[in-house]
Amino acid sequence: MIIVTGGAGFIGSNIVAALNERGRSDIVIVDTLGHGAKWNNLAKRRFLDLVFPGELDRFLAGARRADLVFHLGANSSTTASDGDEIIRANFRPSVALWNWCAEKGAPLIYASSAACYGDGSNGFSDDQSQSALDSLRPLNLYGWSKLAFDRWAMERVAQGAAPPQWAGLRFFNVYGPNEQHKGDMQSLVAKNTRTIATTGKIRLFKSYRPDFADGEQRRDFISVKDCVDAMMWLIESPGVSGLFNLGTGQARSFRDLALAIGKALGKPVAIEFFDMPETIREKYQYFTQADMTKLRRAGYAKPFHDLEAGVADYVLNYLMKDDIYR
Repeated sequence: MIIVTGGAGFIGSNIVAALNERGRSDIVIVDTLGHGAKWNNLAKRRFLDLVFPGELDRFLAGARRADLVFHLGANSSTTASDGDEIIRANFRPSVALWNWCAEKGAPLIYASSAACYGDGSNGFSDDQSQSALDSLRPLNLYGWSKLAFDRWAMERVAQGAAPPQWAGLRFFNVYGPNEQHKGDMQSLVAKNTRTIATTGKIRLFKSYRPDFADGEQRRDFISVKDCVDAMMWLIESPGVSGLFNLGTGQARSFRDLALAIGKALGKPVAIEFFDMPETIREKYQYFTQADMTKLRRAGYAKPFHDLEAGVADYVLNYLMKDDIYR
């Protein structure tokens, strides 16, 4: 049995797809579907059961073992303001799963986040030492909850109370199929491909820093397929544990992203810049770029899609098709 929390979500459903492709259907998904179209993320998938997050403790109490746990479920809203809810949704389930995996001898791959790095002024190194972790200053509750669990987990590692294999993955800006349910949290590729296809236009935030021109704010954009490949490699590499960044290692601008969508569609793109809401200006990240040295030194050698190739795959093989889901 494989447990995938957040298995109906964006990255989680792509993990379920990859496991199905590898012949595994003994998958217990921990998630909710709600009233929207999120169920489409699982429409092609085979799995054993779907457990609601509120039932997780009871499920774990009755489960004897698991081959593997992917813990990807969380409240990932970067504008969340209810700290109690963030603890209930993000921190406490992570603690419960870590302890259960340590007791049962099950590997645990969990989602940390690049949001741990805050404005990036202290760099983007996935150093898991206490001093490195203590130097980070997330800009929002979501990022803080991820860093709080990373700190907690590293204390357990130091005490010898860890699962036989564990990996905390700090995902950077992930795009790809099965993100439509995320609303405003969708990637700009998902939000704008159809608009560019019909109008040839896209709107991007103005810059409010003199060292960044409009549209030159930069992110480390990574295809969800690259994320899945790295996670599949981890479960095939049981000797590898640690906190790891998961990006391409190459920051690209939002202008580059817009032009990559246009290139995939074979259309020129007219970019209009508009005012960033005042509520996010002070917490806006102008630059993120994963330091991928640690994962590469651990043995992961597969190249990542560059921005143009990854966007073209997403646009042409999903977003412009009648069936946009993986």
